Amino acid sequence: MRDLILLFVHILATSIRLARPGGVRSVLAESVLLKHQLLILNRSRRRAPNLRVSDRLIAGLCALLVLPRRLVRLAVVVKPSTLLNFHRALVHRKYRLLFSPKNRAKPGPKGPNPDLIRAVIEMKQRNPRWGCPRIAEQIVLAFGVAINKDVVRRILAAHYHPSADGAGPSWLTFLGHMKDSLYSIDLFRCESVALRTYWVLVVMDQYTRRIIGFGIHIGIVDGRALCRMFHRAIRGQTIPKYLSSDHDPLYRFHQWQANLRVLGITEIKTVPYVPISHPFVERLIGTIRREYLDRTLFWTAVDLESKLSEFKDYYNRHRTHASLAGKTPEEAPGANVCVTLKSYRWRKHCHGLFQTPRAA
Repeated sequence: MRDLILLFVHILATSIRLARPGGVRSVLAESVLLKHQLLILNRSRRRAPNLRVSDRLIAGLCALLVLPRRLVRLAVVVKPSTLLNFHRALVHRKYRLLFSPKNRAKPGPKGPNPDLIRAVIEMKQRNPRWGCPRIAEQIVLAFGVAINKDVVRRILAAHYHPSADGAGPSWLTFLGHMKDSLYSIDLFRCESVALRTYWVLVVMDQYTRRIIGFGIHIGIVDGRALCRMFHRAIRGQTIPKYLSSDHDPLYRFHQWQANLRVLGITEIKTVPYVPISHPFVERLIGTIRREYLDRTLFWTAVDLESKLSEFKDYYNRHRTHASLAGKTPEEAPGANVCVTLKSYRWRKHCHGLFQTPRAA
């Protein structure tokens, strides 16, 4: 009985020594922590060792038992090279803060300014069918800022997020000799809201890419109707010396041939069955369809003529052309005045289908 009491007293005394601050508990914890750090350093890895979960648990428990003033002396894992690297990093950081610029600008090309980015994004949002070359040309025309189509492409790729809802025979060889007196004509067909068929005759200046006018007819086109459409399209314009047309049978009517003889116009035919030999007016008809007629409706011939007249004004005076080096076929008043990126407004064309920047 006496031995049990003594054993109980020794256990109680040992527990008190281990529980109180310092003492045997601290010595045991220091010993365990130092031995465990030596085991970690003696592993086969030459670079900084990766601590396991068990290593972290043992270090954490021992750190709780060791006195705080003794804990700093047990950091054997921190080598002198680590301290030197840490000091070198602090020195580098100090001189970087002292002598580096305050704006913290990112090195390399600065890129376009925010005003130009905003103008490009707004132009794309207001004209979704415009491509990068067209937007670049329109920016040069309106603001006088030199910008490449690749820059526009990068701006759109980074900042534009659309909503979820576009070799053959060369140009006519006589273009340079007859540049001021050559018109091109062609016919295309469109349907009204009531599904009535309307024929439209397009007359275009071959050299300036300018739309001369449109002639509209309802129903079947004969020689007399074709002459009437042509005269309505060129009213108020000078009579050309030469007229380029394809091999459509409509141009074989006697009334049409007689009309050309009376006006003193020489008709020049394109290469048969090769639409690319008549490129300018064919491209113009495609542009009218894709950009305008496929996106709007009309009721009567008067309504169609009014809408085509609005498109003619936009096409001739405000729409840039790649073949004209980013210029318009007909310079509008004030077109040479560059708009500033800081202050501008948007001009609507064709009831808001197209929008171009203008001075505020």
